[in-house]
Amino acid sequence: MSKFLTLDLFLSNKLYYLRFFNKKIVFTNGCFDIVHIGHLDYLKKASLLGDVLIVGLNSDSSIKKLKGVNRPINLLNHRAQFLSYFYFVDFIIPFDEDTPIHLIQTIKPNVLVKGSDYTIENIVGYDFVISNGGQVVTIDFLEGFSTSSIINKIKS
Repeated sequence: MSKFLTLDLFLSNKLYYLRFFNKKIVFTNGCFDIVHIGHLDYLKKASLLGDVLIVGLNSDSSIKKLKGVNRPINLLNHRAQFLSYFYFVDFIIPFDEDTPIHLIQTIKPNVLVKGSDYTIENIVGYDFVISNGGQVVTIDFLEGFSTSSIINKIKS
């Protein structure tokens, strides 16, 4: 069974069962363009905060808006497939908007996670998750790992 779902498919098939069985839902998002050990460490730590980890995955067009015309390096289907190989990632849902706020409001995660380069109050969805009784957590990154630094190293 694929972990890569549209939001509609997730809502119709999965979310109901997760809520029925009182699963603690953790949500994070990102581009995950060139997946590296820093990403894996982050996702693994995020997964430990609940029962189910849902990754909102930026679409190719949203990455172009965020990172520039030369990105993404890997297309959405390839990025999703790669993430799906990790046992600690339960579901991957793409989004085309600039932020994942629609996903967050629809899924209503118990835990919203971002990297520690964000302040908790500036995380998209913070107010919504807190007002619904959830928590917002930041996770420290492994030092020295970033997609941009990998791309720059390849270029030089």
